Amino acid sequence: MKMRLVSLLIATTVCLSAQLVPEDELIIKEILPKVEEKSWEKIPWRVDLWEARREAAEQGKPIYLWEMDGHPLGCV
Repeated sequence: MKMRLVSLLIATTVCLSAQLVPEDELIIKEILPKVEEKSWEKIPWRVDLWEARREAAEQGKPIYLWEMDGHPLGCV
């Protein structure tokens, strides 16, 4: 996993520092998320559970809890 991340970082650095050819631009366009795939970023996420609970109670809205156990990068 770490090797993949390092490879991606190196590839990104090379792509940004070199002049891109059309094939590279197509690959980058395929990899980057589309506008409709980024709609979750518009949600006003809260990181403080108690603040989210208070705000939800005031507005009469439910809480969607997204949590996980383990390492944030999935390296367990």
